[in-house]
Amino acid sequence: MSIDLDAYCRRIAYTGERAPTLATLCELHRLHPQALVFENLDTLLNRPVKLDTASLEEKLVNGGRGGCCFEHNVLFDHVLRGLGFTVKEGTARVRWNVPVSVKTPRTHCVLFVDAEGEEYLADAGFGGNALSVPLKLSSREVQKTPHEDFRLVDEDDCVVQDARINGVWTPLYAYDFAKTHLVDYEMGNWLTSTHPQSMFVNGLLAARAEPGTCYTLRDNRPAVHTINGATRRQTSGSVGELRDALTDVFKLRLDQIDGLDPVLAQLAARPS
Repeated sequence: MSIDLDAYCRRIAYTGERAPTLATLCELHRLHPQALVFENLDTLLNRPVKLDTASLEEKLVNGGRGGCCFEHNVLFDHVLRGLGFTVKEGTARVRWNVPVSVKTPRTHCVLFVDAEGEEYLADAGFGGNALSVPLKLSSREVQKTPHEDFRLVDEDDCVVQDARINGVWTPLYAYDFAKTHLVDYEMGNWLTSTHPQSMFVNGLLAARAEPGTCYTLRDNRPAVHTINGATRRQTSGSVGELRDALTDVFKLRLDQIDGLDPVLAQLAARPS
């Protein structure tokens, strides 16, 4: 099944040319994380996270929802291929908030996209640190984005993606260029959405980017992060406040999610 490009473009408010150019790639990558939220409501409610095209289209494009990294990047993969881009899939080992000594599995996905003779890293699904522009894979210089500065660093047999957060270079994940298939994404998606120790199973996560600003939510603690500025945090102490955050700040449709309020009540009661 091919993706409905018209519906996707309406969803992210893209009205530009559809030729496979760098300008097209950059604009799609800028708009996607503004319109399509990173969120884990299905996992939190013990609902399956599906990566087939029909399910992604029904949920993210037509259903007013967001999703996890696998949902975002598989959808973005279909869109880019539908527009004529050459895309290779990849997997990454998360290093964000992980001690250096800890070895992590391949539970993140990335895309390698050809545009105008260069290859770029595209990643629309890394939560509050998702890229808002593609990164040039051949460059080891600092790469500016509408949010943090990023850089790619060679390390042994992999490449590490760093973001400059509060003035400090922080590793987000490491990847290589091993050939990847959809079944590899299925495995990583299953692990992160079902493992009893997965952060996606044990708490609420949401993130949405706007130019210069990123909105995040962890359990009952929404925050607003401004680039080169302060982070404002608060606590949502009721189901109504959490619902308002999900609908007003993160622009999610909740009308088709059964059983959400009891879970939100548990989250609202957590210590801040």
